[in-house]
Amino acid sequence: MTAPERPHATRPELLRLDRVGKTFNGDVVALRGMSLQVREGDFISLLGPSGCGKSTALRLISDLMHPSEGRITWAGPQETGDLGVVFQEPTLMPWATVAQNVWLPFRLRGKSYASVRDDVLEALKLVGLEKFQNSYPRELSGGMKMRVSIARAMVTRPRLILMDEPFAALDEITRFKLNNDLLTLKEAIGCTVIFVTHSVFESVFLSDRIVVMAARPGRVITELQVDAAYPRPESFRTSAEYAAYTRQATDALHEAMGEVA
Repeated sequence: MTAPERPHATRPELLRLDRVGKTFNGDVVALRGMSLQVREGDFISLLGPSGCGKSTALRLISDLMHPSEGRITWAGPQETGDLGVVFQEPTLMPWATVAQNVWLPFRLRGKSYASVRDDVLEALKLVGLEKFQNSYPRELSGGMKMRVSIARAMVTRPRLILMDEPFAALDEITRFKLNNDLLTLKEAIGCTVIFVTHSVFESVFLSDRIVVMAARPGRVITELQVDAAYPRPESFRTSAEYAAYTRQATDALHEAMGEVA
């Protein structure tokens, strides 16, 4: 029997953003004054229009770039493998098999395929691709390629996974299926997720926290709590509870789109 999930506020802190800002070329303010506490087990969606700094925030958290102001701190020591990233495109190596693509995070750490083969195959099993381990990216559908990318991000069992609109280019049926699968995978490895999206509907279905952002400059406008219990069945999408949360998120997004500093 699965233990009930603890309330959001009582989970231990994983990392914190304190008044984080990012300016490009001296005068283009991509992000200003972003503060956010991320707790163990959170599923946070960053929701907002293009240009509001959602992807910039992920790059700052992943240390692919550094903030111009403010700071990002982890609650404890950050170890190699604590972080997984899924980009908008699968970014797979076309000359490598599915298994070799998933092996990449271990390979970069100097681990042979033989030593981590079981971990790679387990990750592929969790995304339903264990039978495709010897296939190449050109032989896969768009949804399958994204599953490989997700398997690669989770193969090291990271504490935090950052996802930058990973399903935006997929058809609606595939997107819904991957939304369902993502929640199952999160539960399986017990990670925290920060997920960038433009979709109100996607943010409500996936998240327990929705951070709504506005552009010019990019900043946080409000945060919404989605207290619907996990796991979330497909019927949640047509429930009155889901409709109420989507109305709240839509209203907050409309407010954000009307905010110009």
